Amino acid sequence: MKIKSAHFVMSNSKVEHCPNEKIPEYAFIGRSNVGKSSLINMLTDRKGLAKTSGKPGKTQLINHFKINDNWFLVDLPGYGYARVSKKDKKTFQRYITDYFEAREQLVCSFVLVDVRHEPQKIDLEFMEWLGENGIPFCIVFTKADKLKPKAIERQVSAYIAQLLESVWEEAPQYFVTSSSKKMGKETLLHFIDQINSDFFTAQNS
Repeated sequence: MKIKSAHFVMSNSKVEHCPNEKIPEYAFIGRSNVGKSSLINMLTDRKGLAKTSGKPGKTQLINHFKINDNWFLVDLPGYGYARVSKKDKKTFQRYITDYFEAREQLVCSFVLVDVRHEPQKIDLEFMEWLGENGIPFCIVFTKADKLKPKAIERQVSAYIAQLLESVWEEAPQYFVTSSSKKMGKETLLHFIDQINSDFFTAQNS
């Protein structure tokens, strides 16, 4: 897939105010400072589309971006270590879960994790919640440029092994990416393109 157009549509904190167009939607979410904005900018080839910041927790709303005029990329607030008050964290959690539970247009979620770190409890719990609620998702390992190939393989294998030791019978599909090296871009966009094709074929049948 080639990204020909990508533009910001809206930000809000209520799922009922999200765009009502019946086109595929993909949500990107992860712990704060996992490199979500950089990944979105890399995938869309737009440096300033999603705002990057040295401060964790910069994204604090549901942000919709329309891609190629036929699907939405959704940038969701990070969870975990954002420097916000407990009250704000509860607010983020409520409208994050509201979004996932109510958003009919959502066809797949991408849970971002930093490939350099061991599996984090909050990531595993969030994936478990998605699974329990029947929400399709993939794992996107970020910052792969920070490790050598063999180290990446070890980290990913250990992560998947831990998932299979817990509640998962089958590991979710995953992608290994680096925003600075544009690693994983084509594979991830091809995956989205395939889902879009199936979506529109089903709509027109």
